[in-house]
Amino acid sequence: MSKAIPGTANGSADNPSGSAPERLLAQLRSNPLVPLLIAGAAAIAVIAALLLWAQAPDYRVLYSNFSEADGGRIIAELDKRAVPYRLSDGGTALLVPAEQMHSLRLQLAEQGLPQAGNVGFELMDKQAFGVSQFAEHLNFQRGLEGELARSIESLGPVAKARVHLAMAKQSIFVRDRQPASASVVLTLHPGRSLGEGQVDAIVHMVGSSVPELAAEAVTVVDQSGRLLSMPGNSGRDLDGTQLSYVDEVESSYQRRIERILSPILGAQNVRAQVAAEIDFATREQTAERYAPNQTAGDAAIRSQQLSENYTGGDELARGVPGALSNTPPAPPAPPAPAARPGKAADAKGAAAQTAEPAPAAEADPRNSLRRDNVVNYEVDRSVEHVQQRRGTIKRLTAAVVVNFRGGVDADGKPTREALSAEELTQINRLVRQAIGFSAERGDALEVVNSPFTEAQEVVLESVWWQTPEFFVMATSIARYLLVALAALLLWLLLLRPLLRRHAPAVVAAAATEAVEGAGATATTSEAPTAASEEASIAATGELQRRLRRRSAVYEHNLAHLREMAQEDPRLIAMIVSGWMKKND
Repeated sequence: MSKAIPGTANGSADNPSGSAPERLLAQLRSNPLVPLLIAGAAAIAVIAALLLWAQAPDYRVLYSNFSEADGGRIIAELDKRAVPYRLSDGGTALLVPAEQMHSLRLQLAEQGLPQAGNVGFELMDKQAFGVSQFAEHLNFQRGLEGELARSIESLGPVAKARVHLAMAKQSIFVRDRQPASASVVLTLHPGRSLGEGQVDAIVHMVGSSVPELAAEAVTVVDQSGRLLSMPGNSGRDLDGTQLSYVDEVESSYQRRIERILSPILGAQNVRAQVAAEIDFATREQTAERYAPNQTAGDAAIRSQQLSENYTGGDELARGVPGALSNTPPAPPAPPAPAARPGKAADAKGAAAQTAEPAPAAEADPRNSLRRDNVVNYEVDRSVEHVQQRRGTIKRLTAAVVVNFRGGVDADGKPTREALSAEELTQINRLVRQAIGFSAERGDALEVVNSPFTEAQEVVLESVWWQTPEFFVMATSIARYLLVALAALLLWLLLLRPLLRRHAPAVVAAAATEAVEGAGATATTSEAPTAASEEASIAATGELQRRLRRRSAVYEHNLAHLREMAQEDPRLIAMIVSGWMKKND
């Protein structure tokens, strides 16, 4: 018995004419299970692809902004280790599975990868035999540049560094000698910057590593062309070290104030700020002071010279003391010189001169007395050479705010009251002693008692859903949820409409078979009943049991047909239409 399936193009299926696609389309329309099978296979393929995507490893950046030579070495090493990798950002970033990223970095670092394009002193290990002195000197300079670049790149903000050295030129003539100089080009990470102290550290590190290189001869430039180093701190009032020292001094005094007042008032009831004026100038002072002369007994003698000269005869004064006895005797007249022939006139002249009386001062030179005494004393001299140290505190200003005292009133409600004048005076004295207050220096201190605003401090705690492990787990769960959502959408939008579209034909065939089975059951149920009444009464019990069983099946099928008629009357109409066509 042939069965008519609604929606089937019988004429097109039997038509041998037409193109191959039309015949294939006609065959697909004649068999409603083919589209359903294709849709099911496509849905399974999509779900399988999504599952593979969900189970794929998470890739993380292993290295970025590396040179082409380093990239080739790293990829070759990853191929040897059979590690999957990906390239992104135009080949400037290398990605590997997240669970292998840290171990691979350590293993590649052991092999000296990446080298960042800087060749260090390992270049000296590959010296050829018979290399010239110039080539050896050049290789040493290249190795020194590479080692300095590696050291600079170890700083956090620095991504890449290049060092250019101009070594000192030696000469036997002083005027022909040339000092060394250096230039450093830095490539910083995005959003990072170098402080003045870090720049000075780079300058001093390079200057200390190269012979005869002064710190003033080192130039540091970033990737934007900005000059980071300033020789001699020109153009800057304070460098990073001095600013750090000022902050340290102010923080030290602030901690002193808070520590001495916290046990009395509580750590949350005291706020202090200190401003320090620091003098970083270097001064040298030299002074000489001369005090008045000391007395003769107390003076220190440097040198003393005593000279005495006495000239006189053996005769001493004799006789009765008086004016006559104290009168010295007259000196005798000197003898006259002998006359020489031819010089009589000169002798007479000389005799005439000697005959004249001698002056009173030269009366008796043998009785003269002379005494010289020279004493040199030490001059009182005081020389003072003072060199003041840098970083001297010139002036301190401190401001302290103290909260009101908390308490409870008679009703049990919290209250706050101001501190008394005696307590504020005590706090003022304690703060003065803590900071070493000096009125001569011009220090200033202000203590204020004021109520603090009730502001609850927000404590930022890392909750469990903000940890990196939770994000990794949430990413994995989200992938599987996406797969489940895709499967649900495939069922609702593709498979279920196809099943509803092609189910009436299958249900119609099943219903036809059920109706025919019910009719056959009814026919067979009537015949045995008549035969049982005519044949024998002995088989009544067995026949009744079979009738009950068959009637139950019939009732069940009939109830099923009624439900189908109520749910889908169109289906019943199609079945009846099929029966009518078959009878025609």
